[in-house]
Amino acid sequence: MIPIYPANSLKDAPLQGEVTLSGLTNPPPLSLYIHIPWCVRKCPYCDFNSHEARQEIPEAAYVDALIADLEQATPLVWGRKIRSVFFGGGTPSIFSAEAIDKILSHVRMLTPLEYGAEVTLEANPGTVDIANFKGYKEAGVNRVSLGIQSFQPQYLKALGRIHDRDQALAAAELAMSTFDKVNLDVIYALPEQSLEDALKDAETACAIKPAHLSFYHLTLEPNTPFHRTPPSLPDDDTSATMQEEIEKILAANGYQHYETSAFAQHGQQCQHNLNYWTFGDYLGIGAGAHSKLSFHDKIIRQSRHKHPKRYLEAVTTGQVVDSEWQIGREDLAFEFMMNALRLVDGVEAGLFQQRTGLPLRTIQPTLQAAEQQGLLAEQSGVIAPTFKGQRFLNELLGMFLP
Repeated sequence: MIPIYPANSLKDAPLQGEVTLSGLTNPPPLSLYIHIPWCVRKCPYCDFNSHEARQEIPEAAYVDALIADLEQATPLVWGRKIRSVFFGGGTPSIFSAEAIDKILSHVRMLTPLEYGAEVTLEANPGTVDIANFKGYKEAGVNRVSLGIQSFQPQYLKALGRIHDRDQALAAAELAMSTFDKVNLDVIYALPEQSLEDALKDAETACAIKPAHLSFYHLTLEPNTPFHRTPPSLPDDDTSATMQEEIEKILAANGYQHYETSAFAQHGQQCQHNLNYWTFGDYLGIGAGAHSKLSFHDKIIRQSRHKHPKRYLEAVTTGQVVDSEWQIGREDLAFEFMMNALRLVDGVEAGLFQQRTGLPLRTIQPTLQAAEQQGLLAEQSGVIAPTFKGQRFLNELLGMFLP
């Protein structure tokens, strides 16, 4: 068992013998990510692997490819239980309930899916209806994440969304009446957005009372229309005020701020994303999906072919993995912290060795330096970012770069 050091132990922990990756005697929890790469329309801020559906989507062929992909990947995770499943995109709700049912039926046949596992499906308010939501639930989906982004028409138009305010509210109401767990995605610091309007979106989201809320700061990602032709955005001071005031509104409505952009009612944190943030394992299937898998002596990452047509071709030859690499020992600390330090309450110190196979001593000088700069706090064996560390997360993470 990995020791959990008491308070102040990051400075005082006994030096252990050098540990290699052979220390990974127990694999971390495992999740399954399933990528649906098509959208009705590509949003100008989106840099995800998504493709506008200009022709008929090859739903049946893609479902068969996902099943074949999972069959080919099963030996890598043989016997390991799947703790959560996440359909991401793109727009997974563009697929029929029958397609989602077929996929999940094969997941159950090919893997030991945990009883009561969290099964999330992302949905666009412009692509949902009563029949589909009912069908998704009957297929085994028990959590829906709705890409609302805003409840105000001028900002939905600026973001290139296909839904309007009425559709957003109707989709949220339908989701709440169908599923026990609902997440709403909202974006702030939108083009020409005022502080008042940003807070209106927060208040509207809270009034719906979903189990989970995600509030993201709009960023101009490379290779997007917004990056090539930047819109007029709120300045940094206004954006920072938006963030602070939104967090106050959510806290007043009973939402716990548990991750950089995630807020949940008591006990309603997203288990799939928590597994990412605690450096758990995940198998990704579908066009452009990524995997992170731990073995006794190494941790590897994989990525699948990104373009749907190339992916569909590759599955037939068993060559669906486009690239695979082992995480270098020198990169493990940064990779672990890049996830763990997104958690507001941090992680137990012992988790570092459990998930990387490296002793805590390898990062003690960096932990101490970050603590001295007021970016990290260590109490009762927990490594957590301070409020300053949360606000300057990139600076904090940079300290762990090799």
